[in-house]
Amino acid sequence: MTFRNGLNSLLRPEDSILVLIDHQPFQLANLNSHEPQMVVNNATGLAKAAKAYGVPTILTSVLAVQGGLIFPQITDVFPDQEVIDRTLINTWQDPNVVDVVKATGRKQLIIAGLWTEVCVAMPAIQALGEGWDVTVVTDASGGVSVEAHDVAIQRMIMAGANMMTWLAVASEWQRDWAWTDHVAELTEILKHHAGGSGIAFLWEQQLLHTPIPKA
Repeated sequence: MTFRNGLNSLLRPEDSILVLIDHQPFQLANLNSHEPQMVVNNATGLAKAAKAYGVPTILTSVLAVQGGLIFPQITDVFPDQEVIDRTLINTWQDPNVVDVVKATGRKQLIIAGLWTEVCVAMPAIQALGEGWDVTVVTDASGGVSVEAHDVAIQRMIMAGANMMTWLAVASEWQRDWAWTDHVAELTEILKHHAGGSGIAFLWEQQLLHTPIPKA
């Protein structure tokens, strides 16, 4: 196994491309590895971070006429973007998706989707075999059971995939707080999607703007 380490293994926004797969009502209805609203929140936070850092993002669904449209929380982030609807379960076998990915010239392929054991594992394993640098965002994905999600993660790790959570991805894209180009956008995302960390930031801002009582 080739170990993923060293500075060059970290994610860079200029080399990243994000593919969000099958965040649809049918899949969400039998999501049991995570609290469903948490996955919606995390996938939305990931999508917003990608937009903030200029990371091209592909939205794809499978048989939307039956499984439902991708969650509006995600499509609202990219209001003018067409969702690629597939019949193939394995996204990486659909040239309509793969050709768009390849056209960007980027090699850090980041994937999140429902379900982990099917619609994430298949494209991740195939892309790894074709030499892509694949990262799976585990908390913006989910399976029909904890076991299904965990076994899929182990399977993808054995195939060479990198595992991260959405906030870790955003942090790796930011990398240096001295780089202020996207700090304001990231802050807004954290406020709305990072749970206690976002609330703590608002509290910190409140305290910094609260006058110290006079004795």
